[in-house]
Amino acid sequence: MSDLFTVHGALPPEGPLADRMRPKTLDDIIGQDHIVGPGRLLRRAIQADRLSSIIFYGPPGTGKTSLALVIANTTRSTFESLNAVLTGIKDIREAIDRSDERRRLYGKRTILFVDEVHRWNKAQQDALLPWVENGTVILIGATTENPFFEVNRALVSRSRIFQLKSLASKDLRRTVERTLGDTERGYGKWRVSFEEGALEHLVEVAGGDARSLLNALELAVETSPASWPPPGGTEIQVSLEAAEESIQRRAVLYDRDGDYHFDTISAFIKSIRGSDPDAALYWLAKMVRAGEDPSFIFRRMIILASEDVGLADPDALRVVISCAEAFDRIGFPEGNFPLAHACLYLATAPKSNTTMCFFDALSAVEKEDAEVPNHLRDASRDSESFGHGDGYIYPHAYRDHWAAQQYLPTPLRGKTFYLPSRVGYEGRIREEVLRKREIQVAVIMGDIQTPAAAGEMLSWSATSKGREGWFKRLESGRSALLLADRDAILGQCSIKRHDRILIPAAHDGLLLWESLRRTPEGLTAALVDSETAKEALLRYAVSLDEPEQPEIGVYPNGRLPSPEEADALFAAHTFEHILVREPWRRGGGSEVFHTFAHTARQLLAPEGDLVMLQSPPRLGERISRIIGEGASSSARAKLEAAEEAFFNPEKTGTLAGAWERWTWDGETLEPCFHDAGFKTSLTVLDQQEDRLLTERDLGAWFDRERSSWGAFIAEALGEGDFLELRDALRERIKQGPLVWKWKSLLLRATAE
Repeated sequence: MSDLFTVHGALPPEGPLADRMRPKTLDDIIGQDHIVGPGRLLRRAIQADRLSSIIFYGPPGTGKTSLALVIANTTRSTFESLNAVLTGIKDIREAIDRSDERRRLYGKRTILFVDEVHRWNKAQQDALLPWVENGTVILIGATTENPFFEVNRALVSRSRIFQLKSLASKDLRRTVERTLGDTERGYGKWRVSFEEGALEHLVEVAGGDARSLLNALELAVETSPASWPPPGGTEIQVSLEAAEESIQRRAVLYDRDGDYHFDTISAFIKSIRGSDPDAALYWLAKMVRAGEDPSFIFRRMIILASEDVGLADPDALRVVISCAEAFDRIGFPEGNFPLAHACLYLATAPKSNTTMCFFDALSAVEKEDAEVPNHLRDASRDSESFGHGDGYIYPHAYRDHWAAQQYLPTPLRGKTFYLPSRVGYEGRIREEVLRKREIQVAVIMGDIQTPAAAGEMLSWSATSKGREGWFKRLESGRSALLLADRDAILGQCSIKRHDRILIPAAHDGLLLWESLRRTPEGLTAALVDSETAKEALLRYAVSLDEPEQPEIGVYPNGRLPSPEEADALFAAHTFEHILVREPWRRGGGSEVFHTFAHTARQLLAPEGDLVMLQSPPRLGERISRIIGEGASSSARAKLEAAEEAFFNPEKTGTLAGAWERWTWDGETLEPCFHDAGFKTSLTVLDQQEDRLLTERDLGAWFDRERSSWGAFIAEALGEGDFLELRDALRERIKQGPLVWKWKSLLLRATAE
């Protein structure tokens, strides 16, 4: 096998111009200063003849072989070369034998240059590995493909990678100038000039490849005079026409199985993602010109239509698939039109990568492989034995064909994966998606705050109780009710963008998210009564941009912190607004209201206000109204009188003061705020919703031991009527949802 280089390191003068002009020293190398410039590692290693194994990686014509030539000219080691296209394992073994002999007999190192090293298969590369490892040879590999993908990992790990870059236009011009000035290897013997635009054309079309440029220059110069070579000193002018003919079209650098294939498709995809139609068309044209398979291009555009455009423009996927089908019918050359059509549509479409949220969901599955909630299970099997499907709310039965209920597994309640972007179609659906999510979170979180262990669920309560509580939230009334409550509270105050808002009892998030939207330059602080509730709200808040997220503190439900405590919980202890919905779910009373009002006065700014919506037990629904015709009229009359006595003890003279937490109303509430220095306005709201009652409700209400209402009614009615009424209510709830009515108080308080 002959060496790539001659003994003296110079190619014969009659060789091609590109070979004749190869650099001989490091100073001759043009355009790779980032690796061989003054002080660079590779330059120092070559000059000191202290090379370790290296791999040169870069496009053709950037100087990989030229660097090997420089090393051959400067090293004291024996230099051997192989071309991976022309050699096999036999040649490798012969080169290794010679190297081993030199090392053993003469103590001399061998540098083995392997051009196109990526062309060797795995077995050939493996054959070289042990000898590189034990130092028998120092490898210099050259490749146009990414060595991290195309070269044996073990070889790569034992080599230092140097990436050469395509030459810039100024570097190509320096190459031409050096060639025209070199009297021995170039055209310095003649006076070569270029017609306007001719040299620029050669440089531009060469595209960073010095070899391509020199080959074209050679053809242009040596075909311009009548014969070659002309006498020394002859003036040679290269016309624009000669330059164009010499480099009519540079071969597109593209290997459908190699690194540039992936680099080009990457540039194409990134140009579309970046909404640059011009760049996208260029890279598309490059792929088509190189013979890329159109089905591969369409496949990547189909992926991009979902990954990068997504729901910002749902039509993108349909358009690209239609273009792909059109191409299949017509083929090239007319198929270029649907290719360009799809490319331009995607490049100019609004962008959203929200489909990536699938991988967040996948990660959640891997971390929390939770069971399907009982109400979502298949009711066609085992519904009687295990209650599968029990409690499922059929969305089509309600207004807008939607019902607020829990669909995620219990451990993931409140978890969000998808946040619509603000562009295109997603921008139009964003508010609706967030609104439904907020209602759903409010329903679910409201039920978490009312555990079964709380003891009783009185007829006035606006919340259901226990893990099954949310089964009863029939959205046809519930979502409208929640939104009406929110709008009623927010409608009482004028919120500015920079205001600070405090929301006690914020576990359901109903007031929280809308307050965040209205105060982008202010502060929204929330109080919850457990770390569980805080964690659930933060799960939802993760989907918001960081500046939009609220501050959440844990504090006993229905109470307010002192200014000093607020300072420790939040970034401020003074607020323009305190907004609260149903803070006293387990009953209130004068002492509770008085403490709340005085603390609120300390937390409010001078011009601030407090708005509260609360449903007093006294103004709640009565079992005597909903029990139906299943009980005798006398039993119903007794129940009505007993409930009146329970909720209005001051009128009946029964239980005076004993049940204040169940028997208060606006007349109890307002004076507490007046004493704290507030002016108040009070509005009574009529409320109602469709509610589905269950045996669990009956068990809570008619429990003499745990229910205050049950104990009082049982004593007032006697055993027989008490059980008759319970059975009558049981028959009524079997008939389906009923209309549940109550009244709420909307209080606004401002400093006097």
